[in-house]
Amino acid sequence: MNDFTTEIMEILINKGDLDDLFRRHLELAINALLQAELTVFLDYEKYDRAGFNSGNSRNGNYSRSFKTEYGELNLVIPRDRNGDFSQQTLPAYKRTNDSLETTIIQLVQKGITMSEISDLIEKMYGHYYKPQTISNMSKIVSEDVSAFKERTLEAKYSVIFMDATHIPLKRQTVSKEAVYIVIGIRLDGTKEVLGFTIAPTESAYVWKEILQDLKDRGLEEVLLVVTDGLSGIDDSIHSVYPNAQFQQCCVHISRNIAHKVRVSDRQEICSDFKLVYQASSKEEANNQIRFMIDKWKKQYPRVVKLLMNPAILTFYNFPPSIRRTIYSTNLIEGFNKQLKKYTKRKEQFPNEESLERFLVSQFNNYNQKFLCRVHKGFKEIHDTLESMF
Repeated sequence: MNDFTTEIMEILINKGDLDDLFRRHLELAINALLQAELTVFLDYEKYDRAGFNSGNSRNGNYSRSFKTEYGELNLVIPRDRNGDFSQQTLPAYKRTNDSLETTIIQLVQKGITMSEISDLIEKMYGHYYKPQTISNMSKIVSEDVSAFKERTLEAKYSVIFMDATHIPLKRQTVSKEAVYIVIGIRLDGTKEVLGFTIAPTESAYVWKEILQDLKDRGLEEVLLVVTDGLSGIDDSIHSVYPNAQFQQCCVHISRNIAHKVRVSDRQEICSDFKLVYQASSKEEANNQIRFMIDKWKKQYPRVVKLLMNPAILTFYNFPPSIRRTIYSTNLIEGFNKQLKKYTKRKEQFPNEESLERFLVSQFNNYNQKFLCRVHKGFKEIHDTLESMF
């Protein structure tokens, strides 16, 4: 058993501070390593006669602090007479180790403010960082946001899903604002978040701006756009992608139907509508719609108007293997639900930049996760989808 192990045991028995023990030994080890580096550089030991008239020699040292998760180290950096020595033990100009910087960047990605991070780091590690220092470290995250927004997209996507979720954001006051998100499925069945924007409310005009941005970044053609029934959304889609087909989310339509009928009739009428989007063919689905219209037109004429919408059945124009994916916005709503799960930990985001950093970190994680995963049903229909353009 060596001395270090003995010290650890004594501290554990006495319930002492292990971090301080590690800090002291780390400080000793790094200082010893720095001296050893200079010895190797000069090619002679301290006080060795071989150094006389060698053309270079030791020339004192200077102090430098270095923050770690165990506490602040007081380091003694040796110098040579000619100023040629450059130590390699510590990164030049850095005052923190990479694990601490990684922690800070991860906190920034979660949408934590610079002031909050300063307080957290002080409580966790015992040293204080100015918010400006945190801000400088977080520049890499801001660069990720710009890179995400400006990246070039592929020319063709088989399907894109559009949906907005609402997240509390502080401007002068706090209010839930719409976060517009677009997820696309490529011809090979892999998927990614294509773009996003933040606005006070959801509107077809903003969706048009997002779609135009996608086109400007290289997305030339889309076979199918799946979204909810926001007023004017189909016009926005076709103004940018005139050849794209439009599918209105059947789950949203089912909810709208439920809100337009009595509670006593909801289960029956929603079960009738379920047979529309679970039919084996478009013809069978049309027959079910006609059956529903005849059955419910006297009681609920407003429901009949919903059923007359041709965008309900667009997904039947596509191969059966992917219909369960494309008749609703469930794919993107599931992703948005995960976003909301993370944002519940924060009462609000202090500014738009903070929210963007959080969102892009989540988008990049999603895109990396599904980079090589083919969505169910798409693998076998690649050629079919290609021929539909």
